Amino acid sequence: MTLPSSSDLQPPALRPPRDKTAIQVIERMMKLLDVLANEPGSVSLKDLSRSTGLHPSTAHRILNDMVLGRFVDRGDQAGSYRLGMRLLELGNVVKARLSVREVALEPMRDLHRVTGQAVNLSVRQGDEIVYVERAYSERSGMQVVRAIGGRAPLHLTSSGKLFLAHDDPRLVRGYATRTGLAGHTRNSITEVARLERELSAVRSRGYARDNEELELGVRCIAAPIRDDSGQVIAGLSVSAPAERLQDGWIENLLATAGSISAGLGHFGAPALVAAAGGDAERT
Repeated sequence: MTLPSSSDLQPPALRPPRDKTAIQVIERMMKLLDVLANEPGSVSLKDLSRSTGLHPSTAHRILNDMVLGRFVDRGDQAGSYRLGMRLLELGNVVKARLSVREVALEPMRDLHRVTGQAVNLSVRQGDEIVYVERAYSERSGMQVVRAIGGRAPLHLTSSGKLFLAHDDPRLVRGYATRTGLAGHTRNSITEVARLERELSAVRSRGYARDNEELELGVRCIAAPIRDDSGQVIAGLSVSAPAERLQDGWIENLLATAGSISAGLGHFGAPALVAAAGGDAERT
């Protein structure tokens, strides 16, 4: 038998609103992080409690949750804490996304002038891509399908396939299980085996295609943008009405993505460009 808590016994009018309680916990977490950030080493629970004004038991409970989330690590001394590696990981993600947009904007405009079509910059967020920048004009010949801030499933977009192509096969199968590989058009890839073949082709040729898989009448090609460690952190794509997309733009696309990557500190070997006539897989 589970006994009711003291809060359950309180009249409804006396119970703290859930939203207020959640905000209070977040405020306390931020206080603890601020104290840890201001100290060069580990900080004891006693000092954290004194600096934040939190009761030791409250601080201990919140710190334990933050340790589980890797926002805080336990220090060398028993009962001490320091900032966790998760904060560094998140900071690197933010840094990469901010810098890639700044570095990419002018090359994207140049590529738009060459192709006359919409040029998109996308980053991955979970099982989707998010459009963070776009270069286009009225002469692009098509209405913008996804606005900046818009999202789309990874397997239905050329940029999304770039990220999946560089995932471990087990992660790709996990993605397929979570999403069910839902399709949007008759051309959408909805089978795991077919997706795996497509991702193998992406790795071989160094760029990805979307053959009206997200939107009928719209085709895209995308090339990866890498950071100084060689990781794919963004996708650069050209979107065009299906009948207007030209394979002659692939070399320009790859060169532009390479230029942006170089601006981020990546100087790897240039991607192989498949001859337009030899690019047999067009999915």
